Formats: sequence, structure tokens, C-alpha cells
Amino acid sequence: MPDASSPLVAIVMGSESDLPKVTPAMEALKRLGVPHDVHVASAHRTPERAIEIAAQARDRGVRVIIAAAGGAAHLAGILAAHTTLPVIGVPISSGALGGLDALLSTVQMPSGVPVATVAIDGARNAGLLAAQIIAIGDPALAARLAELRREMAARVIESEAHVRRGGP
Repeated sequence: MPDASSPLVAIVMGSESDLPKVTPAMEALKRLGVPHDVHVASAHRTPERAIEIAAQARDRGVRVIIAAAGGAAHLAGILAAHTTLPVIGVPISSGALGGLDALLSTVQMPSGVPVATVAIDGARNAGLLAAQIIAIGDPALAARLAELRREMAARVIESEAHVRRGGP
């Protein structure tokens, strides 16, 4: 049975080299006070580990999984195939195709195994989307998300004023 300190979001990356691209998701979740943990598991090199993470996530209290991978990017799919929790895929830019291969691999899931997909290297949005999903049943988190949106709007208004004054 999960306790109050259990992670609500599991972030799984295909390789440690993905960490810099995944960090914005961790920062967004931390900013919103959403407990999360991080794993490295490869759909191709450690498929049993990836399956184990997905299969045990609900029992650990996880409510959303974020999967970040580049190249063939099968990680989100293998995780989604082994859980009924929402899975958010983050295609990571790499190689000759700059992440387009990862985007197509992540977004083109077969019917019945959905993966929500954000933009290439869109980990921040993945973190925010995970928080929004959890906030459906958490009014305090919903309020923190609303405050974050107000802060973002205020920054845009401030930048307009700066530009109108002549900018840099």
C-alpha cells in the first residue's frame, strides 16, 4: 500500500544520456510539489526492467508514467502495454533525424495501447500534463497549477511592457 511520500509520477528514461532533456519534467513536478521518482530502463536492452517498472507502478502509488526515449523510442509503448496508468511519451532528439524518428515511434501507438505524446524534447510539458492529470482529484494541486498559469501570464504581460518601452 502506498504511503504519503510515494511518488505520484514515475519518470523513465531510456538512457542516462537522456537526463538533461528529462530534467525540465522533474523541475516542473518539483515546482508543483508532485512527488516523483526517476528510472533508467531500455525497451531494447533491459525490457524486463521496463516491464517491471510499469507492472509495479500502481502498487507503488504512481498515477502517471512519463517515458522519455530517442531513436526507435519503444519505451513508452512497452510501458503502456504493461499498465493501465496514463503514459506520457517524450520523444528525445538524437541522431540524423533529430528526434523525428522518436516522435513517430511514440505517437503512432496501435489502437488499444494509448500513449499521450508531447513535442520532441518536451519534458516540461510532460511534467505539467502529468500534474494536470493528477490534479483532477487533487484540488490543492489544481490551485498550484492555476497559480503557475497566472505567473506565466504575468511574465508575458511584463515582457510586452518591456518591448513597448524599447526592449533591450
